[in-house]
Amino acid sequence: MATAPNGPAGSAAAGTSPDVILGKIHEALNAVHSPYTSNQARQEAQGFLENVKTLDDAPFHGFTLASDKSQAPIVRHYGLSLLEHAVKHKWAEYNDEQRLYLRNWILQLAEGVSKADPSYIRSKTAQLWVEIAKRCWADDWMDMDELLVRLWQVPDSPVHKEFVLQILEILSEEIFNGEDTVVAIREGALSKACVEIFTPAAVLTEAFPNRQQGPNVRCGEEGWISKVTNLVGECLNGDLRGNEDLRTCAIRALAVLNSVMPWAIPKAIHATNCRPVVCNCLAVSSVPVQKSALEVLHSLYSRSTFTNDEFTALVVPMYGDELVDLFRRLFEWSTVDAQDIDDDKYSFAKKFSEMMSCIGNYLDRKFASIPPQTNIQNFLSLLITVVQSQSLVVSIPVLVTWTRLLNHRSLGPAAANTSLIAALLELCSSRLIRYENLPEDTEDPTYVLLIEDTDTIPERHAFLGNYRRYSVQIIESIVQLKLSESFSHILDQAENAFLNLYDGQPPLNPATYSKNTMPYLRADAHALVVEAALKGYMKWRSSRPTDEEATKTMEGHFEAWCGRVLKMKFEDPVIRKRILQLLVAFSTSALDANTAFMLTVLEYILMTWPTLQPEYKLFNDAIRDLQTESMVELQRLASKMPDHLLGVYAELEAKVKDMIASGTLDEKRQIAYQSFLFIIIHRASRIEPTVRLARLTEFVNPVKDRWRDESLKQALGSFDGFCQLMGLDKAQKYLQQRQVHQVGDWGSAELDAEGLALQNELEQRQAMLPLRITKSFLTYSVEKLEKNSPPYIASCTLWQDGFPLILPELLKFLSFAHACHDPKNWTLLPAEMKFVVGRVLTDRFWQAGISEGSKDDFYARVLEKKNTLEGLASSIRGSVRFVRETCYAIIYCMSRLDVQFYGFTELPGPLANALFADSFSLSAHQVINLLNLVRYLVDHCPVELREHFLPPILATCFQQMDTKITSEWENLGRRGEVRAAADELTEEMKAESILRQLTYSAVVMVADFLDPTKTGPTVHPPDKAPQAEVKTQPSLRKFCLMNSSIVVPLLLFCSHAIRMHDGRCCGVVLRVFRSIVPEFSPQESPKRDGTLSDGFPIPEGTAQEIREFISTEVLKAAISSLHDPYFVESQKDLGSLIASILVSYCQVTPTPRTILCSLPNIRQQDVDQTIEYVTRHGLPSRQQRAAVLDLLKDLKGVSISEMGKLSKSLGVGGRSSKKAGRSKMAQEFMTVVETTGTATGAPRKTTPDLEGVAGMFNDEG
Repeated sequence: MATAPNGPAGSAAAGTSPDVILGKIHEALNAVHSPYTSNQARQEAQGFLENVKTLDDAPFHGFTLASDKSQAPIVRHYGLSLLEHAVKHKWAEYNDEQRLYLRNWILQLAEGVSKADPSYIRSKTAQLWVEIAKRCWADDWMDMDELLVRLWQVPDSPVHKEFVLQILEILSEEIFNGEDTVVAIREGALSKACVEIFTPAAVLTEAFPNRQQGPNVRCGEEGWISKVTNLVGECLNGDLRGNEDLRTCAIRALAVLNSVMPWAIPKAIHATNCRPVVCNCLAVSSVPVQKSALEVLHSLYSRSTFTNDEFTALVVPMYGDELVDLFRRLFEWSTVDAQDIDDDKYSFAKKFSEMMSCIGNYLDRKFASIPPQTNIQNFLSLLITVVQSQSLVVSIPVLVTWTRLLNHRSLGPAAANTSLIAALLELCSSRLIRYENLPEDTEDPTYVLLIEDTDTIPERHAFLGNYRRYSVQIIESIVQLKLSESFSHILDQAENAFLNLYDGQPPLNPATYSKNTMPYLRADAHALVVEAALKGYMKWRSSRPTDEEATKTMEGHFEAWCGRVLKMKFEDPVIRKRILQLLVAFSTSALDANTAFMLTVLEYILMTWPTLQPEYKLFNDAIRDLQTESMVELQRLASKMPDHLLGVYAELEAKVKDMIASGTLDEKRQIAYQSFLFIIIHRASRIEPTVRLARLTEFVNPVKDRWRDESLKQALGSFDGFCQLMGLDKAQKYLQQRQVHQVGDWGSAELDAEGLALQNELEQRQAMLPLRITKSFLTYSVEKLEKNSPPYIASCTLWQDGFPLILPELLKFLSFAHACHDPKNWTLLPAEMKFVVGRVLTDRFWQAGISEGSKDDFYARVLEKKNTLEGLASSIRGSVRFVRETCYAIIYCMSRLDVQFYGFTELPGPLANALFADSFSLSAHQVINLLNLVRYLVDHCPVELREHFLPPILATCFQQMDTKITSEWENLGRRGEVRAAADELTEEMKAESILRQLTYSAVVMVADFLDPTKTGPTVHPPDKAPQAEVKTQPSLRKFCLMNSSIVVPLLLFCSHAIRMHDGRCCGVVLRVFRSIVPEFSPQESPKRDGTLSDGFPIPEGTAQEIREFISTEVLKAAISSLHDPYFVESQKDLGSLIASILVSYCQVTPTPRTILCSLPNIRQQDVDQTIEYVTRHGLPSRQQRAAVLDLLKDLKGVSISEMGKLSKSLGVGGRSSKKAGRSKMAQEFMTVVETTGTATGAPRKTTPDLEGVAGMFNDEG
């Protein structure tokens, strides 16, 4: 091919001849790759090679070097890189003639590939072909398919076939799965052309008889699916095991089919005989070919839908006996030894299990379409074999499939009547043991493989939680299907286990006590099985309300079994606690009509109160847990069965009064028993409202009286008075006296008599406060109640006159508790000791995956140090935390009573001040609980009172939240620049983990408030009011956006969050911004999505202010993060946000354009073209995003695609090898499944967890 004097080669730059340039390229390449080159010389050579790419004649030099077979491979590869740079970065600058020359050079290189070329040269050439195709195929390049066919037909040249296969695979992947902006912009034409050349013409005609004929891009009638499938068949007829070329060709062909399966027309797959050919590959004696074939089948059956005909053609044959027998042999072959894992076999087994799950799921989806002659029994037997795998990761996909099959109304009963069901019940029962609590030296194969498959403890816990959840669902289903047989078996096994817990185990020894012993783990596992069966029974009972005889028989068995368990003696407190939970579960579910049994359980709780054994710290701690659980279960009985208990209320009341009068009960236990009686009266249905209120008042009036105490009000008149009330003044003096700032290890400094007395006094002073009893009665006044129910109405009346009495003092308690975290308020400490305040008030907690040792080890260390300075610090912060968290809980409960709380005219300002005035001094995980409270305050606020109540709360909240979180990220960045010692590194990792949790809590709260799926509530007038008075209120989202005092600090925080190095949080914020950007378009502008206005317009002044803020600060933040290597995985979302800003605002403000034009290396012409393109009506969002990313691709000289490569090479994001090697399905099993959530996927709790640090951490208390 002749070169073009005026083509992209042009003349040599600055008069330099091509030969001189080529000579310098050789010299530079030699310098770069020589081990003897100095660093400076290598950098200069590398700089020269990069600079050559910018020359006008770079493509000519590239073709010259790449086409010269006499050149060294590294020289030819560099030549290809020059061509690649020209195609990727200069294509838009070339005219039609120059593009044609460039394309022809690459085609000439493709024709010349040979087996002698290194594979990376051929791969690079194939990639270049595809880069050209992405830009001009199906436009001005119409004969690409013909050229591919011509290469395919080169006689006796397997290398050309492999080369074509490589092109086809890359083409399919990049068009249907890639993120290239060039493809996104031409997506319609490229995807249609791709379908055209891969699909047989007859299939296209049959599938789309009325389709419009587009450009003629195909060559011949056959299509590439057929050609590639035939090639695989030819390879199977040869010596795959002995012929490496044949094997390589088969693997390459299967890779093409794998890339095509997710999008190919199913009729084409069937018509080309693709499925049986690929299945035949599974039977060959070549593991790489088998694995490649498995990938193809996995991709095919991972498709979510097939029509009935497609199902019959493609899926039903997989249930045939011959294939099932092959699958069984393959699975047996892939089983590994846990002590000597064969990676090839193990990865095959994981993928095979996923494929079996996908095929099995179609039994549930398409059961009615299975031909009558199809025998699926053998396939179901295979599913049992797979689910029994020693590897939980291999087992879980099929475990999920069994949950679906058993729930199918026809298939479930049929499967239950086979012998398979017993094996499935046995498997699920055995795997409810808590593997995460087994000793680390456990040699059980399932445990060993679990450790191999999981990176971190949280990941392991999430996975096991998912596995248990599916196992429980299966047990429930089996019980519903085979009630009598399954439940009898489950109860017999549990009873036998409870009687023989210590077989083969040492007896209980309080001196060497541990909570997670094998006897406990066995008891817990069997209890979990019984509880799962109970759930199944309750579903069975509710579906057969008339089957009284069977119900009576079953519940008679239950009562007898529980009676035998009640007679058993369990010395271990945690086992007794577990058995107690199980007995209460029976009483409140299956035996809920059996008053006599409930009273037996109640007596068991009251009469078997264990005695503390302080000499054994861990054993004593377990006894305390049992005592606490006993009180919880007591209250559960009262909540679930108040009417049964009402009949014996007089006896219970007398018993409780006697126990209180004995003086042996501590405050917590006394309140628990009083709450027990309170709940019975409060929740019982067989009681008159006036009688209910009178009896409840007897409980609550003493609580109110404690808030009237003048000495309490006087103490809360100042921060010093609060410290005296809590004993914190004495604590400060003691810390000064002991000069604790000079003590390095507080845990080794024993307390003297004065310190021990102070520690005891701090705990006693908590009992003197009205906080705990107020929280307790308020909690049971509102917990799990429907509004307008008799108990709820009683609660409103009961507390109506109490809130004005409690709230002023409660807010002082909260303000002072927050103020304790500011060292300047510790006035009794000298200046040089102020820094110890942070150490005293820093909570200790165990964090999975970061803290050393197990959670039990952590608790043991805490208990061991109770009588040291560290223990005293724990008592001090425990006192402060008690006040803070109890105030949160009381405010939450008050908010449940609607107008009784929100109706106070002067409450919002003081409440906002109490919550946030000193919140900056709180630690990150303490702020999490504060934000949780704010979410509930907003959720519970009556819509008609939002305008009055929410603005001061939310404005202050977002201001403080932004200040706190932004400063914490800045501190984290500074700490990251300093190398830390090992212990300090662990603490820094904890701090970073907590900061990420806090940031996520904050952004999820924002997303929840701005959730577009929450519609505006309707406020109904009183019954006698005219119908015209019914009015609709704006949604919470619109309320926030309309109110400038709320939306300004909210968006300021969100703009900062875009830059915070947390991909999950950034993703939530970007979705929020994309959702709200159109809201601030001028009101007269129609919405692009065609939706109508909700009738609550945002004031134009507010909208204009926010538009300008988003067009400047948010746009800058998005651009900054777009080119931060950390955010490689967020680039699509960032590009979408920038596109949304341009689309929504460019027509009304020049600010976005000005910002883009101010960026380096960005031409105004390109900016204007991009804006014109993205604002076209009806343009898909993907193409809008692609245009933006294309505009910004070269900012700072680093392309987005290269950033992605960089992150992988450097490990940005900390992705581990195990996670990187997982399939999408496997990774989902390693993630906690949220059962409820907002539109953003953020979980919402149904009840508050305001004690300590929620479920993330376990504080020492």
